[in-house]
Amino acid sequence: MKPQVIVIGGVSVAMAAGLVGCGASFEGSGSKDAASAEQLAIHTPNTWIDRAPLERKTASGSYADGTYTGVAKGMDGLITVTLRVEGNVIACTQMTQEGETQSVGGYEAIRDGVYARMIDAAQDSEIDAISGATITTQAVRDAVADALSQAAAASVSAQKEG
Repeated sequence: MKPQVIVIGGVSVAMAAGLVGCGASFEGSGSKDAASAEQLAIHTPNTWIDRAPLERKTASGSYADGTYTGVAKGMDGLITVTLRVEGNVIACTQMTQEGETQSVGGYEAIRDGVYARMIDAAQDSEIDAISGATITTQAVRDAVADALSQAAAASVSAQKEG
């Protein structure tokens, strides 16, 4: 009887010691799955960055040179897009968000510049949606359209004056 108690007790101690290292180890995560997602977001290269075309085309509209900022409502806050127009070529110089959720939707696409590259490649507000970020993508499109409408209005004003 005693050898069985010793064996069972030894197995119990070994199992308890093995479970000690099973907690979430990434600070601030709240769960093991969230920790894994955060670590992947930090350490995994973004494959979308390399998919934007390298050729630079010009915008289809007529825009006045300058810097324009468009704003639209995202999932949980405002998305702000700043565009520089020079020689009818659009370049996204800055994009910010207020309240988009990390690891859900377009937070990383804004942070990593994926949307900016897509805008630069499209030379328009018509960019592809990112999976899981439908509302954020639409907000980016709307903010770009807002900035481009300002650039188009400035072009019309310049033509009337000139």
